[in-house]
Amino acid sequence: MATTAELFEEPFVADEYIERLVWRTPGGGSRGGPEAFDPKRLLEEFVSHIQELQIMDERIQRKVEKLEQQCQKEAKEFAKKVQELQKSNQVAFQHFQELDEHISYVATKVCHLGDQLEGVNTPRQRAVEAQKLMKYFNEFLDGELKSDVFTNSEKIKEAADIIQKLHLIAQELPFDRFSEVKSKIASKYHDLECQLIQEFTGAQRRGEISRMREVAAVLLHFKGYSHCVDVYIKQCQEGAYLRNDIFEDAAILCQRVNKQVGDIFSNPETVLAKLIQNVFEIKLQSFVKEQLEECRKSDAEQYLKNLYDLYTRTTNLSSKLMEFNLGTDKQTFLSKLIKSIFISYLENYIEVETGYLKSRSAMILQRYYDSKNHQKRSIGTGGIQDLKERIRQRTNLPLGPSIDTHGETFLSQEVVVNLLQETKQAFERCHRLSDPSDLPRNAFRIFTILVEFLCIEHIDYALETGLAGIPSSDSRNANLYFLDVVQQANTIFHLFDKQFNDHLMPLISSSPKLSECLQKKKEIIEQMEMKLDTGIDRTLNCMIGQMKHILAAEQKKTDFKPEDENNVLIQYTNACVKVCAYVRKQVEKIKNSMDGKNVDTVLMELGVRFHRLIYEHLQQYSYSCMGGMLAICDVAEYRKCAKDFKIPMVLHLFDTLHALCNLLVVAPDNLKQVCSGEQLANLDKNILHSFVQLRADYRSARLARHFS
Repeated sequence: MATTAELFEEPFVADEYIERLVWRTPGGGSRGGPEAFDPKRLLEEFVSHIQELQIMDERIQRKVEKLEQQCQKEAKEFAKKVQELQKSNQVAFQHFQELDEHISYVATKVCHLGDQLEGVNTPRQRAVEAQKLMKYFNEFLDGELKSDVFTNSEKIKEAADIIQKLHLIAQELPFDRFSEVKSKIASKYHDLECQLIQEFTGAQRRGEISRMREVAAVLLHFKGYSHCVDVYIKQCQEGAYLRNDIFEDAAILCQRVNKQVGDIFSNPETVLAKLIQNVFEIKLQSFVKEQLEECRKSDAEQYLKNLYDLYTRTTNLSSKLMEFNLGTDKQTFLSKLIKSIFISYLENYIEVETGYLKSRSAMILQRYYDSKNHQKRSIGTGGIQDLKERIRQRTNLPLGPSIDTHGETFLSQEVVVNLLQETKQAFERCHRLSDPSDLPRNAFRIFTILVEFLCIEHIDYALETGLAGIPSSDSRNANLYFLDVVQQANTIFHLFDKQFNDHLMPLISSSPKLSECLQKKKEIIEQMEMKLDTGIDRTLNCMIGQMKHILAAEQKKTDFKPEDENNVLIQYTNACVKVCAYVRKQVEKIKNSMDGKNVDTVLMELGVRFHRLIYEHLQQYSYSCMGGMLAICDVAEYRKCAKDFKIPMVLHLFDTLHALCNLLVVAPDNLKQVCSGEQLANLDKNILHSFVQLRADYRSARLARHFS
């Protein structure tokens, strides 16, 4: 059986159990093992082992039945014991309820008895207190204070309590009968009050917080309590302002007092608020006045910088003080303190700001023009100037004498940056120093000054001067500087627009002034764009005029009708070379002067005019066969130049012109076929005929017959 038990292993697996039994049985191995396989012996071992398992099963079953009987018996005994405990618990609960009722009854009796005792004791205590006060009052009547409480300096707290009560009683007595005793009590009241304040002062200097708390508690009922607070505030500030930064000193002082004041006074928020009020109305106000008054009339720039700096530092200090408990409405309290310091300076702030900004802007501009040795021309306004402007827009004619600017644009990014920087600082000061209700209006005033000096006095003046400097279209070797004006004006307007969005918009975004500013900005932009368009248009006319001069000077009639048709060595004419070089130079200049869609718009306009010029120029000559080939070469070169424009419409125009030039050289028999080709099919027949007429052999009957 022991052997059988050894074969059981956890977890039990029947197959493994049989395997272990077989390997333990002699003759149970495989045929190739050390012992020969013996099935009979193995069968006997299985039968014997089954019998052992049956005996084991019976034994275990008897043991299980015995344990079950024992478990049932113990369960019955446990249930019986639980019932007995429940009964005992019920009895204990009933006893607890009875005890609770008895305790409540006794407590009620005790409270009633306490009330009765208090009712008897309170009048008795009052009577004893009144008797003591009468005794002390008699001493004042007799004029001699004998009680130890008045003569012993260590009992100053008790004496203060007594004299405070006697002082209240004396207030109710008639003056004519008790004037002397009332005077004595008042004198003693005053003496004790002074002693207590001196004691408080000494304790503060020694750093005895507990003694300060005791004395302050006694003085709380005296009239001189506020004087005690004043002494505390005064001594707190002794040696507090040792740095160069009074605002940092004030913040450190208030933080130190805030930690201490709650351990001394019963109303710490009131004491701390009084300290802050004292700091603002005395220290800060005198410091601000000293800093501002000395430069208020003599130096507006320094005055505005100091005002902004001082106001900012004061509001920052106020933000730090908001962390402390100063009562119910500390925001209003601190705002009133700040207003009391700066009200005389903020009332006329915007007048000083605008006055300074105007003078500063005028000085920046004048300094720039002086550096250029330029005396500003007066640009007329009113009806005559408006009439000239309308005539110039419609006719594109220069009104008045042309001015030689010697290549000067009279625009300076340095000047613009200085003006924008001054205005940016003005906007920042305006945001900080203006009352919220006045902020949009004040910001608009600053914006109008920026418009006046940057947009009108600088940009508009430069545009007017640039327009006046554009030569007439028939001028020879004219220098065109207006595109430089366009380039710089674009850059400046981007800077102007950025400041408008970054610094002005936040100040006016929620006010009616927003629409007014946007309208003013729109009007300025439209006015500038109108003058830029006029100047660009006249500049393009000058470019075309220069090309005309080049063609007139360089192009010869013999170029397209050479005397010796067989001895033409050039690929294209000298006029074509010079015109293309000039055009490429101007295209590059236009691309550098403008951005975005403006480049394409101007280049397309120039390309159309360039095409018209070449078209009309070719119409002036008669072409032999070799001359026609040379014209085609010229137009091919012009077309190559037109590719630099990168404008599809311009390239298409020159492609068509190139196709038209083929009519100058094509054989008479092929004219109709060429005219019906893809590029020429949609053209008016008169245009085709005009080009055919330019052929030297046009008058021959054969050519006229083929084209008719």
